[in-house]
Amino acid sequence: MFKNLKVLFVVVAVLAIAVASYAFADANTVPDTKAGEGQGAVTGYTVTSVVYNLNAIDPSTLDSVGFDLGAAALAGQVKVQLVSGGTWYTCTLDTGTVWDCDTTGLSVSTIDQLRVVAASN
Repeated sequence: MFKNLKVLFVVVAVLAIAVASYAFADANTVPDTKAGEGQGAVTGYTVTSVVYNLNAIDPSTLDSVGFDLGAAALAGQVKVQLVSGGTWYTCTLDTGTVWDCDTTGLSVSTIDQLRVVAASN
């Protein structure tokens, strides 16, 4: 009789653990998500009206560079690189479609390019 009681206790314990595990797993929820594939044209921006602003005290350094992208509302992030392999400078929308990039302290003699990267949000 004592042996049957042990077996009954083990069966009840296993059932209790199984029910608790099922209840825990059943409580998990995952929100609906979306996935898909699509295609769209990637067009570039036209950079115009480039202005290099020299430092007033030391004109051998550049304070900033500004330019017009022509479609500012579409651009969310704009960066420039003025030295090949050098620092990327973050630009901010100044007015309308004109962007301004702070380059304070950049030596004018090292500038060898104007590379503009713009991405929409």
